[in-house]
Amino acid sequence: MEMSTRLDAPWLNSGALPRLLAVLDSDGEEAAVIGGAVRNALLGEPVHEFDIATTAVPGEVVRRVTAAGFKAVPTGIEHGTITVVIDGQPFEVTTLREDVETYGRKAKVAFGRDWKKDAERRDFTFNALSATRDGVVRDFTGGIADLKARRVRFIGDAARRIEEDYLRILRFFRFYAAYGEGQPDPDGLRACIAARAGLATLSRERVRMEMLKLLAARHAVSALAAMAEGGLLLPVLGGVPYLAAFANIKKAEDAAGIPADSVRRLGALGVSVVEDAERLGARLRLSNEEQAQLAAMGDGWWRIDPSRPANELRALLYRLGPQRYTDRALLAFARSQSPAADKSWRELVALPQRWTAPKFPLASGDFIARGVEKGPKLGEAMRKAEQDWIAADFPLDSHALQAILSKSA
Repeated sequence: MEMSTRLDAPWLNSGALPRLLAVLDSDGEEAAVIGGAVRNALLGEPVHEFDIATTAVPGEVVRRVTAAGFKAVPTGIEHGTITVVIDGQPFEVTTLREDVETYGRKAKVAFGRDWKKDAERRDFTFNALSATRDGVVRDFTGGIADLKARRVRFIGDAARRIEEDYLRILRFFRFYAAYGEGQPDPDGLRACIAARAGLATLSRERVRMEMLKLLAARHAVSALAAMAEGGLLLPVLGGVPYLAAFANIKKAEDAAGIPADSVRRLGALGVSVVEDAERLGARLRLSNEEQAQLAAMGDGWWRIDPSRPANELRALLYRLGPQRYTDRALLAFARSQSPAADKSWRELVALPQRWTAPKFPLASGDFIARGVEKGPKLGEAMRKAEQDWIAADFPLDSHALQAILSKSA
């Protein structure tokens, strides 16, 4: 075990976390921060949540934190996990475990006090790192060396780790996309390819969660390429991936200064027509809003290019709204033959930053005053007037509006 590394993180010395550790790491019990918070802190990456491992059994955890005035929520008490809430901030506290029998996700475990055995049942070496409340990093699996090398490596036998939970195939590529450098670990890659049939056993919600995280990661292009070469991407998407378009939309986002959007990137990877959005929506159990976002991208993206008149692009922005317009424009940009630095495409994508669509200035009362009856005729007159207003490039002067009103009423 390597224990020479010391973590100097502000959250170990201030806020709610040290108060929780003081309660759990005392009177014969031990507690430490484990997993992602330690990994990210060592890499200088943002830390958003904290997981705590402890030798105390769940009942003792509840007793201690309740006595300290904290809220205990038994979110996974049968697996040894208690969510402790302090000043509105949640912390997952899990009792150390060791495997008694392993048969997929339903592995039979026992609570324990052995930090090494607990570390060895986790997925990747750098996710098994733990830090005591005085900042000493415990490393039982070689995670520090792998972190320095930006290498994603399964703990122990990769095939066995995957058999315990086939979601670890997607996690391998997701962590590689987020933290990896160079080629994927060959042992891990071979094990993922060999076990790819296990992806079919996963719930669509779990696959969705991992894939959307992967798509937003900095090295998503390399991770997706490795998945595709290993025959792992087609089973997930249920259709042919457009890897070049995915790589291009990432470049286009960067060139335009637009933040990454996982659903938009999914559209670049898997959507060519509206029906593709329906397939991905069912395949990944996307929300209605996410599927609608994909469908809007697939609906005629090929009609967008910088040669279109400016008033047509403004009309498209008015109909779609800024988000949908940006998604569709970026998809068209990504599937064009133009480089990411192309000025005309960048100006097309940036239209929502330069122009805000006005609100249709005519109201129902304007038509009623002209003798249009309430009901279907009124609705039809307003729709026609709005179409004429859009075709006239959104005039706001009273003369133009009166002309549109006279024509429609």
